[in-house]
Amino acid sequence: MLFSRFFAPTSKDVPSDAKIVSHRLMLRSGMISQAASGIYCWLPLATRVLDKLSKIICEEQDRIGANRVYFTTIQPADLWIESGRYDVYGKEMLRIKDRKEGDFLYSPTNEEQATDVFRKYVKSYKGLPTILYQIHWKFRDEIRPKFGVMRGREFLMKDGYSFDIDFCMAKKTYENVFKSYVATFRRMGLTPVPVQADSGAIGGNMSHEFQILADTGESTLYYDRKLLTASDNELMTTYAVTDEKYDPVNSSIPEKDLLMSRGIEVGHIFHFGTKYSKAMNAFVLDEKGNKLFPEMGSYGIGVSRLVAAIIESSHDDRGIIWPETVAPFDITILNLHRRDSHCCEVADEIYRAVSLRASSGREALYDDRDISVGEKMADADLIGIPWQIIVGSKKMERGVVELKNRKSGEIIEMSPAEVTGRFMS
Repeated sequence: MLFSRFFAPTSKDVPSDAKIVSHRLMLRSGMISQAASGIYCWLPLATRVLDKLSKIICEEQDRIGANRVYFTTIQPADLWIESGRYDVYGKEMLRIKDRKEGDFLYSPTNEEQATDVFRKYVKSYKGLPTILYQIHWKFRDEIRPKFGVMRGREFLMKDGYSFDIDFCMAKKTYENVFKSYVATFRRMGLTPVPVQADSGAIGGNMSHEFQILADTGESTLYYDRKLLTASDNELMTTYAVTDEKYDPVNSSIPEKDLLMSRGIEVGHIFHFGTKYSKAMNAFVLDEKGNKLFPEMGSYGIGVSRLVAAIIESSHDDRGIIWPETVAPFDITILNLHRRDSHCCEVADEIYRAVSLRASSGREALYDDRDISVGEKMADADLIGIPWQIIVGSKKMERGVVELKNRKSGEIIEMSPAEVTGRFMS
């Protein structure tokens, strides 16, 4: 992608109303534009990150046999009346009437709709287990939306719903989803901390909240240091709690092994038994022809929230530092002297080789803009693409370009052929 054609309205100004790092950097890098309080337009740079996150999530859900769907964002109120949640959910639910005075709502979550879809089409125990999931926009009318997309009213969420024959099968499904979440966050370059959690308004007993470590996080976490090296199987039983559940008097973890960090919640999984299947009469017939109400679970990841959480956990005073797997581009090519024919020739060739050849598999943002060197360098650090290939007149006199790693700051001089070869392998 040529930067001259890419819509990324970067800014040097620090927004006065942005209180946390991710909100400031997302506005300054041109990732989001506020439409209303807690509601944002996601611009091209941010959209590319959402797509990368969604792809990883979908691949890991596919591995455990989950089926992707799209539930509607507008739901009939009748489903929520049937489950008993319509009158108790609270003012966070945006309630709507259509032209026929029918009652609807903008989806804050989808337990009812998933249960309704299931009961329409699955009639036998042989159809279990079933897992349905989506990545879709939701709306919760927060009383005080703040911190940009970290706590907005409209947000992109992955939500999944499982249906199992009995508790034993439901527990196995829960464990499979747990492991898939650990793999998902690790692929995003994050260290997931699964903490024991309450189920809140959704209801249930087995419940884990997935946090990622960030100095600016909203939660205080206490956890066994073994968590940092634990296998997927060990993670589920490794001690980790938020400050609300931490009991220093009765803690079984030796003080030398207890770590304390700040964290940001990015996912939550629940098992709630037959709470919705019974309330909505969603049953299948067992092998003897008797009614069986499936055990259900709910599994969420805040996809848009993840974008902000990653920035909170990975940035410096110059801007964002994206993990390579979720970066909007793999490489940015900086032509520092747009009017130097030799620089243009070399930068153009690197861009063609790295970005336009199918064998590369790399995505590059080529800064071909006719602006100052300082502006190009500042924007590159602000946007935070993992690798910068810097083409300048003085270096080209010696036949080399610079390869800079955004995270470490290390700069290596290489010939154009060498830098191209590095990203073609």
